[in-house]
Amino acid sequence: MSLSLPSLSAMPEGRAARLLVLAAVFVCAACGLVYELALVTLGSYLLGNSIAQTSLVIAVSMFAMGVGAVLAKPLTARPLRAFVGVEIALAAVGGASVPALYASFAWLHLYTPMMLVVTFLIGALVGAEIPLLMELLQRLRRQQASLAVADINAVDYVGALIGGLAFPFLLLPTLGLLVGTVATAALNVIAAWMVGVALAGARRQRGLVTAVCGVLAVALGLTAVTADSFELNARQALYRDPIIHSQRSAYQDIVVTRGAPVGPEFDDVRLFLDGDLQFSSLDEYRYHEMLVHPAMNGTHQRVLILGGGDGLAAREVLRYQSVSSVTLVDLDPAVVSLARSFEPVSSLTSGSLEDPRLTYVSDDAFSWVRDYSGAPFDVVIADFPDPDSTALAKLYSVENYSMIARLLAPSGRMVVQAGSPFFAPDAFWSVRHTLAEAGWRTTPYQADVPSFGNWGYVLASRDGSAPELALDDEAPGGLRYASDAVLAAASSFPPDRAERPTSVTTLLDPAILDYARKGWVGY
Repeated sequence: MSLSLPSLSAMPEGRAARLLVLAAVFVCAACGLVYELALVTLGSYLLGNSIAQTSLVIAVSMFAMGVGAVLAKPLTARPLRAFVGVEIALAAVGGASVPALYASFAWLHLYTPMMLVVTFLIGALVGAEIPLLMELLQRLRRQQASLAVADINAVDYVGALIGGLAFPFLLLPTLGLLVGTVATAALNVIAAWMVGVALAGARRQRGLVTAVCGVLAVALGLTAVTADSFELNARQALYRDPIIHSQRSAYQDIVVTRGAPVGPEFDDVRLFLDGDLQFSSLDEYRYHEMLVHPAMNGTHQRVLILGGGDGLAAREVLRYQSVSSVTLVDLDPAVVSLARSFEPVSSLTSGSLEDPRLTYVSDDAFSWVRDYSGAPFDVVIADFPDPDSTALAKLYSVENYSMIARLLAPSGRMVVQAGSPFFAPDAFWSVRHTLAEAGWRTTPYQADVPSFGNWGYVLASRDGSAPELALDDEAPGGLRYASDAVLAAASSFPPDRAERPTSVTTLLDPAILDYARKGWVGY
């Protein structure tokens, strides 16, 4: 493509051209930041390590922008042609970035290397934009370099602000990650077309720009139209059993799978949040019976459940007739709605979420505990996801456990699901040590949950000695796993998983996060 600039002066036509170029700067800045945020978000969705993903994307992007700026130097001889080419390339790479990375994660298992390549390409193309746009501005009207830089930077930073706000509050909630990124790429195409058509000197050149931009626009449109089917196929590749429900809530990716039924006892319904298994209908009763019933040994009129939006812990609690109230605090109302209305899941809850004794609060557990000023609870059940992100690690901190203590009646108990003593022993024992640091007396114990493997809990109280592992006299009949005999053995740990020294977790030093990430190695 050979594009040349017409002769423009500082007359009204020249001012209009400058405004058009500055508008392109604005669009480019907004789009560039959206691409970075999209890569960070996708990595957080798929891998869960938001700090590492953010650091990698920002570091590689900044480095690549510098490389792109240097590589753009020889292109400034023909800035219009180069800018149109860069924008078209950026639209193609940016628009394909999310589906390409999702595919590499689902089918190729090469997410991180591909992410680094895509991030570098986007960063280099974004870095080439400013030198080319600067040259365009100078050719339209020669001015002092510092003034031109000031104009470019002012518009660039405003564009970044708009892009940064538009991504979480407009693009992500309305279009989703994949289509939102494609829509962003369409803005790059529009910027290339408007600048190319307005400043190109010949009709043939304008027609060529229009044709190329039109072809790319059609390709982006087809990508957007097929986004749902692509995402469904890619997501299915990540799960063993057929997906029967999937949605992206404001907080996480929610997937329910169902295995082929072999009989009434083998209808394997599984709930996954951000790819992590939350339960299997085959053996979830083992997990929830061992989580709930040891903590119910004693006064249990008022019960607080933190997490547990699937309603299964609440099901076990509400089997006690003397329970007068249950407060369930879970961040994501979409999970609670699913457990209430989606039959494969709601059939497991025994109507717990509709029980008049239960009150659901949609809130962050940490914030809710900090602000709570009501009557104390007899039992607190902390049914949090594993601490594999900074947002979750704070729930396992000294500060959170200390705040929960204020909510507890003098003779009350708390139980914390603490991960696997076998697969992640450091994380498990760190929970006990963190509770002890916050002033709790603790009794660690374990259970065999086949879909999870060996799983652990910590029962804790504030007064007296460590709480006893036993069933309450009012414990309901028909328990399928928890029993006095099982509980008597549950606190024994083999020598290879015996208690070990670990650091405690605080808000500023989330040691459990590192322990959780290093667990499960080789399994």
